[in-house]
This record gives sequence, structure tokens and C-alpha cells, in this order.
Amino acid sequence: MNRLLGMGMMALVGMTFACGGGEKTAETTAEATPAAPAKEMTLEEKYQDDPIYIKGIEKIKASDCLSCHMVERKIVGPSYAEVAAKYESTEENVTMLAQKVINGGVGVWGEIPMPPHLSLSEEDAKDMIRYVLLLKK
Repeated sequence: MNRLLGMGMMALVGMTFACGGGEKTAETTAEATPAAPAKEMTLEEKYQDDPIYIKGIEKIKASDCLSCHMVERKIVGPSYAEVAAKYESTEENVTMLAQKVINGGVGVWGEIPMPPHLSLSEEDAKDMIRYVLLLKK
């Protein structure tokens, strides 16, 4: 009887090891936890502490720009992100675009004209444009 019991125990131990019940590896003990999807940061959140952003957004909020433009969505005029994608942030482009803001224009983004903003100083318009060009995705 003892011999039969011993053989039964040996069979049980053998099956346990054969079925993965022996030594555990890191692979079998690691729990698969799905990573929480990262919330995509908006351009506004991304640049909120940047001095160029702060200066530019203050001047834009004090103007009528937001009635035709949004940061990431086209309304009457192109979004600021679209403008940033089209133009590199160079001093030459900052100057050229600031003049377009001051003098107005039509044709680059469609047939709806941008009215002139003759009361804007060149420096204020440049600060606004630097802010817009910062918003490249």
C-alpha cells in the first residue's frame, strides 16, 4: 500500500511540474496591465508657460483676431496651427506675416479677405505672429 501511495505522489508531483506548477518565471508571474491611454496635450497646454506664448496670446485676446481664428480649428480664417504648419518660424516670415496682419490680404487661404489692422504696431503684430508660429504641431 505504501508503495502504491508513493507512486501516486510521484505521479502527482510529476504532473505538477509538467503543467507549469514548478518554479515560476518572471514571464508567468508578471501581470499584464494595460497602459492607460495618454491624454493628448493641446497646443495651449503645451506652450502655456512659454514667454512667447504668454505675450502673444495677451495681444491676440486684446484684438479681434479670435473672431475669425482659433488655435486648432478653422473658422472664417485658417487656424493658428495651420498657419504654423505652413510657415517656418524665421524673422523673415515673422516680418512678412506681421505686415499681412497690419495691411490685410486675400488669396493665400481662400477668397475671404482678412481686413487690415492698421492700429496695430509692427512690434505687437510680430509678437502675435511669433505666438502663432510657435503652435506648430
